Amino acid sequence: MPPAEPSVPSVPSGPSRPAGPRPPGRPAAGPPVPRRRNPYARLFRIPGATAFTIGNLIARLPMGMFSVSAVIMIARARGSYALAGAVTATGLAATAVVAPWTARLVDRHGQARIAVPATAIAALGSLSLLLCVRYGAPDWTLFASYAATATTPNTGGMSRARWAHLLRDDKRAVHTANSFEQAADELCFMLGPVIAAFLCGTFFPEAGTLVGVVLLLTGVLLFAAQRTTEPPPRGRTATKGKSPLHARGMPVLLAAFLATGAVFGSMEVVTIAYADDRGHKAAAGAILALQAAGSCAAGLLYGTLKPSGPMRRRHILCTGAMAALMTLPLLAATLTGSLLVLAGALLVAGMATAPTMVTGMTLVQERTPEGRLNEGMTLAVTGLLGGIACGAAGGGWVVEHLGATEGYGVPVAAACCALLLSIARACATSTPGPRSARPRARSAA
Repeated sequence: MPPAEPSVPSVPSGPSRPAGPRPPGRPAAGPPVPRRRNPYARLFRIPGATAFTIGNLIARLPMGMFSVSAVIMIARARGSYALAGAVTATGLAATAVVAPWTARLVDRHGQARIAVPATAIAALGSLSLLLCVRYGAPDWTLFASYAATATTPNTGGMSRARWAHLLRDDKRAVHTANSFEQAADELCFMLGPVIAAFLCGTFFPEAGTLVGVVLLLTGVLLFAAQRTTEPPPRGRTATKGKSPLHARGMPVLLAAFLATGAVFGSMEVVTIAYADDRGHKAAAGAILALQAAGSCAAGLLYGTLKPSGPMRRRHILCTGAMAALMTLPLLAATLTGSLLVLAGALLVAGMATAPTMVTGMTLVQERTPEGRLNEGMTLAVTGLLGGIACGAAGGGWVVEHLGATEGYGVPVAAACCALLLSIARACATSTPGPRSARPRARSAA
């Protein structure tokens, strides 16, 4: 409710002055122009929002640390990058199966009640992997240990669910909150691998995994302790209805997330190979960090804008911009061969990925049946992770058979697939569904 305007003091008694033209040089009186408020400051004025966000950021940072730490730890101890890659791929496959089930339990029983024990199981899996690598256990124990980490809850999805609950009557604020969460994702996945590589290289190979476990447990405990902002559990009956996979337009939308993930996965592999070809493999991390930085900045800026028009049209525009900007790294690599020009191209290209993810996640929230929000967003993240794995494999194949420069065509193709899927989904959902036949009126006797 806006504050009441202050009362205007009475004018001293005297002869009234007739209305006439205002004196020259004096500005016309009018209502004060309100200053535009920072939409992000408005979010964190909500009681408890800052506390659960801090806990969530601490818990989300290890998501970018665990896979890099596992690869470094296993490769140094066993001397095999193939084994390290197979172990992490097994963990990803297990996550694709277990994560939606964990999210369904979160919707049904509440975030704190499920997230804490699920995190404890995942932490034990990471510690088991560390001990098995450290003491030379058989290879199969590495696969079993890393598969146990699949119970890690989707902390980003739980945070988005809290914003959706707290801001359920304000779509513009939900748009700002989703933009902030996407920027936080980019920041954590940008810093996580750097921190993991530093810890493993500076101290001992297991340091990245050990610190990641401590951060994950600490963050989830802090996040779960904020009970006032937690969405109420829906119970078994409320979450027993239609699966998010059966919602109209959802399968095509998840396929678009798969294609978007392929953009990320292929870009990472191709950029590392391209930098290696030019004798600067160590610069690949900094170049990829620029792409994430561009996406993070664009996500924060996108959150300050007032959304307009149908969401499906915005998603098409964002995926179209992503497909167009992904041609810049291909042109930079083909025409110049300069790492500096490539870095600038990746910085600009990354600016389209965050708006695409924000609009995609908002569509998932709109299409997910009531009471299944965590499950719906976890399915989107699972599709994204699957796309990252497929993109990495496809990008690696192209690099090996055609060359690193040609590899930049893979993220362009994946972005174009995401655009086509977005258009197909918009066409399918804009068509009205089949109407049931109206009952005929009974004739009068």
